[in-house]
Amino acid sequence: MLTEQGVPTMWLILTTTCCLICGTLSAGRFFNLEKEANPEVWMNISEIITYNGYPSEEYEVITQDGYILSVNRIPHGRKDARSPGPRPVVYMQHALFADNASWLENFANGSLGFLLADAGYDVWMGNSRGNTWSRRHTTLSVTEEKFWAFSFDEMAKYDLPCVIDFIVKKTGQEKLYFIGHSLGTTIGFVAFSTMPELAQRIKMNFALGPVVSFKYPTGIVTSFFLLPKSVIKGIFGTKGIFLKTGREPSLKLCNNKILWVICSELMSLWAGYNKKNMNTSRMDVYMSHAPTGSSMQNILHIKQLYRSDEFRAYDWGSEAENMRHYNQDLVWSSKRSVKFRVCFWIPEWWKLAKVLYLL
Repeated sequence: MLTEQGVPTMWLILTTTCCLICGTLSAGRFFNLEKEANPEVWMNISEIITYNGYPSEEYEVITQDGYILSVNRIPHGRKDARSPGPRPVVYMQHALFADNASWLENFANGSLGFLLADAGYDVWMGNSRGNTWSRRHTTLSVTEEKFWAFSFDEMAKYDLPCVIDFIVKKTGQEKLYFIGHSLGTTIGFVAFSTMPELAQRIKMNFALGPVVSFKYPTGIVTSFFLLPKSVIKGIFGTKGIFLKTGREPSLKLCNNKILWVICSELMSLWAGYNKKNMNTSRMDVYMSHAPTGSSMQNILHIKQLYRSDEFRAYDWGSEAENMRHYNQDLVWSSKRSVKFRVCFWIPEWWKLAKVLYLL
């Protein structure tokens, strides 16, 4: 439908909405509409840990293919520093466009990383290659396209084995617990099913919102993968994607007493909506530490698997290139040698049934 001036009504609505948002933001400082930001908005991961009263250690781990990964550790809880004997080790792998802060963004009594530390675990968290804290390489520059030539393939093949090997050597414990969230579970499933020696080091694999198939996508955000490859690359380029965090927009929107609902809706679109499980007072913390970036190849890999019957490695575009990279078929082995537990939000019971069937 068009107005008398021939301007699409949709664009008028969008323009009006933008003007209202800008006007509200501008008026915020005059009408006391801005809330004070949570201090964690400005902190890195180690600072968040120490701010909450926990011991923090940070390490750099270099993968076989030269990526320098940042790994965080909470060796014990706030009250059990002198407890005798080794603590059971747990390693946590974050989701797409996230980092280790995702395990620590609520208050200490509601953040899994802190809860595990207080429960007596030696907590380790790894940042995937390409995110804010693992965006370095021994020989490549982030400006080179070759730096970004990776997907969760490489995260499973190089990152996870390297970090787990480092943890085993550092702690002296041969086995550990693995907790993955979303794409973090994918990395775990691929690594453990293709590397039996790595799987033997895992006591239990806890999969939170597991992704072992993109055949049954849900949510508006997943419609993005319906766009042609050329369009996606034309919009976002061929290297990294979402490389800057949402700190500035989060401060403008999430701390505005009127516009904070926009942050809430964005979070719901991306991660699902559950009012009881969302602490709106921490919205600026959530948004300021995301998105943390990944590679375009990672996104295109997910696109290749979108609504596909197969769960396979990244397709380099030709049989010759695939053989050069893998020397085998693209489909991963489905052999499962690690005990695992799946955790889902209750309203997604139907999705759980499909995932368990695939597993």
